Amino acid sequence: MQMKISSFGAAHTVTGSNHLLEMDGKQILLDCGLFQGSKALDDLNDLPWGYDIHGIEALFLSHAHLDHSGRLPKLVKDGFNRQIIATQATREIVEQLLNDSAKLQREDYERNQRKGREAKPPMYDENDVAATLELFVPIEYGKPLDWGNVSVTAQVAGHIPGSAILMFECAGERFVFSGDLGNARKDILPDPVPCTDADVVLMESTYGDRDHRPFEESLKELAKLLTEASEKGGKILIPSFALERTQDLLYHIARLEEQKLIPILPVFVDSPLAGRIEKTYSTAKQEFVPEIQKMFETKDPFETAKLKYTKTTDESKALNTMNGSAIIIAGSGMMSGGRILHHLINHLGDPKTSLVIVGFQPEGGLGRRLVDGAERVRINGIDVAVNASVHTINGFSAHADRTELLEWSKDVKGEIRLVHGEMKSMESLSAALNARGQKASIQAPSIAMPGEGGHASDGE
Repeated sequence: MQMKISSFGAAHTVTGSNHLLEMDGKQILLDCGLFQGSKALDDLNDLPWGYDIHGIEALFLSHAHLDHSGRLPKLVKDGFNRQIIATQATREIVEQLLNDSAKLQREDYERNQRKGREAKPPMYDENDVAATLELFVPIEYGKPLDWGNVSVTAQVAGHIPGSAILMFECAGERFVFSGDLGNARKDILPDPVPCTDADVVLMESTYGDRDHRPFEESLKELAKLLTEASEKGGKILIPSFALERTQDLLYHIARLEEQKLIPILPVFVDSPLAGRIEKTYSTAKQEFVPEIQKMFETKDPFETAKLKYTKTTDESKALNTMNGSAIIIAGSGMMSGGRILHHLINHLGDPKTSLVIVGFQPEGGLGRRLVDGAERVRINGIDVAVNASVHTINGFSAHADRTELLEWSKDVKGEIRLVHGEMKSMESLSAALNARGQKASIQAPSIAMPGEGGHASDGE
């Protein structure tokens, strides 16, 4: 038997995870994510699927992030009606993320229509999300799921609650899909389970060309930044994903407050979605390391001293006229949309403002331009001067870094194919893997990617 893996997203790029595994005559989809980060990438969401969705026998979802799950309702709307297999925590979080995505698409469409701008119809609506959720079937960590002649085992990936490494075995062949691997140097989620030997491993490579700063140093830097920013009296803006990164920040801000390493400041989570995600965290205690599980017995580990979740648009707008220093955590983490854009418009011109970037910023996006030192940026059609101080703290990434990726994959004697990374990251990691005697290559996309001359391989 021979397996074939074709990539219709997250190949030669970081987003849009969507891979087709052909094994034992079965066609199995791995993830179905949104392309995010730039208009050129966003346009890929409108392309035909590239495969016959009616020939797919099941879809396995590695985790809930929208770049892995965000096109599921579109797939279902277009006719997919087979099982979507994922952990229970992933199912619970996906419900929040996809309903929020449908709502935002509808609101953007209606807003653009009102203003006479070109209006892109939503990819899907809440009814499509409901139909998608009905297809979910749970899989448990460490318990093989027999699916015909194929056995599938999910292992802890440690990236976000519910995230899974997926191992497929059939007729003596083994394929492993890493999904996104967690940062083992952080202390909220368990470390990823190391990869066993496999014939083929499809591995993420987001940080394949660099290591994160030691996490203790990142915490010290955060404490220093928050203290200095509060002394300036300005707003502290932190673009953050509603899932995982926001809760991670809240956990560590609360610990820094308890240790009296930072002043106690008002903390506003300006994201209704993050508020709903917080509730799912309390029902997914088993996903966390034992220390966090024990903390839940007496308090919410993710609650700071002066924490407020804003819900309405008016509450969000009121933050822009509020006097004094405050921490505002708002989505989206890549600054490609969401309430953070309004705060940037209102505060980037103020030298008292501190913008603290704690997440990956893809090439071509607003976040990357700010990281690279842009003096002016255009946001929602408005030209904005950048007088605020801009800081980047890399240690908060939920992804494994280069050293951790190399450690995770050290026992693999078969092929390692790299996905979910920018080209320089994949090239660097591929070279390191090959230098130590492994067989590594960069997975080719099966769709034409922006800037690649319109060519696409079959991904084999």
